Amino acid sequence: MASTELIFVSGKGGTGKSAVAAAIAIDRARRGRTVLALDMGAGLGLGAHLRRDRLQYDPAEVRPGLYAMTMDRATALDEYLKLQLRVPQGAPTRQLAGALAVLADTAPGVREIISIGKPIYETWKGVWDVVIVDAPSLGQFQSYLRAPATIAELVPTGNVRRQADDLTRTLGDPEVTSVVLVATPAELPVRETNETLEVISTERLCPPPTVVLNRFVDPSGIPASAVAGLPQGSGRDAATLQVSMEADQAAWAARIAHTHRLPFLRGVLTPGEVASQLAESLGATP
Repeated sequence: MASTELIFVSGKGGTGKSAVAAAIAIDRARRGRTVLALDMGAGLGLGAHLRRDRLQYDPAEVRPGLYAMTMDRATALDEYLKLQLRVPQGAPTRQLAGALAVLADTAPGVREIISIGKPIYETWKGVWDVVIVDAPSLGQFQSYLRAPATIAELVPTGNVRRQADDLTRTLGDPEVTSVVLVATPAELPVRETNETLEVISTERLCPPPTVVLNRFVDPSGIPASAVAGLPQGSGRDAATLQVSMEADQAAWAARIAHTHRLPFLRGVLTPGEVASQLAESLGATP
């Protein structure tokens, strides 16, 4: 249906998913692709990593070839009514959208399908080479992925049902859609990411995700046996902490299948600097 690449980036809160989404967008733009980065939240996390105080609903170019926007559900609903359900252009959809706002916030799947429908619609437009989505954290992201099927169960026929089926097909098409789950090599992120991988596989919500481990501390090469021989003091304390951290992250990294490790960035860095440095580390993946 579409030649545009659609990439969702999600992860447990605090793992740096917005930074990774921005880094992927920067990397793709550096490769000469026309990229849309879309924040499904308030636009603050992704915007900061793209060096913008706040993103708007209308895409704006933030660097050559890279455009960014944030979701506004009321505007997206208005757009959906006009373009997807073919409501006449002169119809008072703003008033209708306002009346439907309560429905969108209460009915099962309506809020989620409006939200996830926007990046998919941007994919269908054929304007972008890549659409990269800074998606919600893991639990909410699963509900977004389920939304088209939920609506399809509630609405047996008509335009809404056809749109839900189209969304489901796009989400399940590995030639179009990919999902990146961001974790850090620690207990809770690894456990929750593995649980999400199992849900996605069992329910077939989307193609198998790629897992990226963020904030991975590079091995120091200090043997654990050598630490005990160091003299008492701050040097020994630092070496003990380093070796302990390396052992802990190695243990948790071994418990999750991942394809890429992004470094722990030292020093005082702005969000924009973090995203640019992570983009350098991405190489050809994910």
